[in-house]
Amino acid sequence: MKSFVKNITLMALALSLEGQYATAQTPTYSLQQLKETALKSNHILSVKQWQIAEREAKIKEDETKRYPTATVNGNYQYNFNLANITIPAGSIGVLPISSTVQVPLPNEDKNIQIGNKNLYNLGVTAYQPISQQIKIKTGLEVNRMDVAITEKEKQKIALQITQGVEQLYYGTLIAQKQLEEAEAKLAVAKAKLGDVETAIAAGKTIDVNQAGLLANIADEEQNILKLSIQAQNYKSDLVKLTGIADEDFNLQESSFVMEQVAGIENFKNASSSNPDIQIASLTKEKAQLGIKAAQQSTLPDFGFVTGYTYQSGNPILPNHNPFVGLNLKWNVQDLFSNKHLLKQREAQAKQAEENILNLQQQVTSDIEKAYRKVNQSKSLIAVAQRVLDYRTKELKVQEDKQVAGLNVKTDILNTKALVAKANADVYAAQLAYTLAVSELKSLIGNQ
Repeated sequence: MKSFVKNITLMALALSLEGQYATAQTPTYSLQQLKETALKSNHILSVKQWQIAEREAKIKEDETKRYPTATVNGNYQYNFNLANITIPAGSIGVLPISSTVQVPLPNEDKNIQIGNKNLYNLGVTAYQPISQQIKIKTGLEVNRMDVAITEKEKQKIALQITQGVEQLYYGTLIAQKQLEEAEAKLAVAKAKLGDVETAIAAGKTIDVNQAGLLANIADEEQNILKLSIQAQNYKSDLVKLTGIADEDFNLQESSFVMEQVAGIENFKNASSSNPDIQIASLTKEKAQLGIKAAQQSTLPDFGFVTGYTYQSGNPILPNHNPFVGLNLKWNVQDLFSNKHLLKQREAQAKQAEENILNLQQQVTSDIEKAYRKVNQSKSLIAVAQRVLDYRTKELKVQEDKQVAGLNVKTDILNTKALVAKANADVYAAQLAYTLAVSELKSLIGNQ
């Protein structure tokens, strides 16, 4: 029997040490660490970065169109049959040898074979576009606009990720504080039930609704379960958003500092730096460049041509032939089709203008709403802090009464539950203020 008790004791000690070791090994993350990890591991941000690299490479590719285009060509041909030129006898004339003798030139039909069976041809041609330079320049500006738009989209996604991490981080901390409050209320409910059961057992009371007290305990247990599930869901979403490898982790609580917020007019004036508005403005500029490119498409393709050819096997043509020239190509149909293209681009520019106006109204409304949240949270912090101060003083009174034996256990537990609730309210108001300030900053593209 002693051996059995000893084994049970050792097993309990081992489990206790294992639990302590696991707790010690549980990682703790600060808000800043979670933000940095989320930004580093986010795949959408990586996609945007690769899109930027792709568009920058496209700019380099299109820049080469401004310079001469060189074409090298070569050809070899073996001729099984060669062309013949026949010079009939006497076709050149007659050579008088004497008054009686005249020799025709040539004196007989002559067959002359033209060319060689082996025919070689090698050449290089360079074309320098001239009239298309302005259109190429416009195309490069469009490509640079695409890069700028993608960079702003990346910035917008980074702001959304950062704000998402903050919401989940603060939401988890609020749920944990509310969980502490619920656990304190559960302790009060259990203490009340214990007092009643003790009184009934002692025969001091019989008119007590035990079912109601048990229902209160069940309600608090249900509330604890809901808050635990909510905190787990927040943590699970944090794991997905940040990409951290740890399923079980703790959050480091940051000290609250009431940040000074500038006047609302300052935020409205800075609304032009909002990522959505900046993207819309760049889209408008891109549409205007599209109008410019459509107008330039009516120009003819005019350029300078130069080159050199070498051939062997054809005696009629020169072996070496350098040349220069001008080239003109004009698709007359573009004069008609570009009119419709121009109307499309103008419609795109008008859409972009309307989108900017709509976004400006929306961002201004969101700034006003976020600014109201900041002021409302600030007021809630002051009220909640006063409640916490009063509850803390009340707890001190109850503790003094407990020392003097003037109250029961449920009195101090109930006061502790009220202090926990007041503490959770202060914490929730502080985090709501921090989130409102963060939202206000993100609306002007500042984090």
